[in-house]
Amino acid sequence: MDEIVKQAMAKWPNVPHCYGWLGLDARGNWYMRDDKTQALGPFVQAKGSLLRHDKLIDFIQRNYEADAEGRWFFQNGPQRVYVELEATPHIWRVAAGDFAVTSHTGLAAQPRSCWLDEVGRVYLDTDRGFGLVHTLDVGCAADAVEQGLWQPQEAAAATLPGRFGFVASPAQLQRELLQKQ
Repeated sequence: MDEIVKQAMAKWPNVPHCYGWLGLDARGNWYMRDDKTQALGPFVQAKGSLLRHDKLIDFIQRNYEADAEGRWFFQNGPQRVYVELEATPHIWRVAAGDFAVTSHTGLAAQPRSCWLDEVGRVYLDTDRGFGLVHTLDVGCAADAVEQGLWQPQEAAAATLPGRFGFVASPAQLQRELLQKQ
């Protein structure tokens, strides 16, 4: 986490959390979701505006992590901005040849297990967490499987958040918690 972010958190410790305003798609792209976009429906249905500013994207990715409940967020200074996930918290890139795995955030990861869902999407559980293999790298993942490096296990996509401890929609979870109060 950036030092300036840590300083802002110390200076303003009680800033309310933000839900629904940031999304991560299945290809590792970030989307800003204003009130109008959020009113159109959940993230997969209404993505919002694709972020293209490299320095903003880098800032988000350096300050992206999960809380104890498995909700992924971007720490924006003193404010925690929870991320709506189209698929998983990480989108993995797999290098041809050596099968090196890197998150959409640029961090290297070591695969622990490989998973395949009912429609053929490939996932990896790694030392950095769980994620979907980028569509452009499924061929590399298949090569790793053919070489016996990864042995895919089958799992229904709907079971993956519970199995791997992540929340796809912190905004939906927050709404449900508020309704119970």
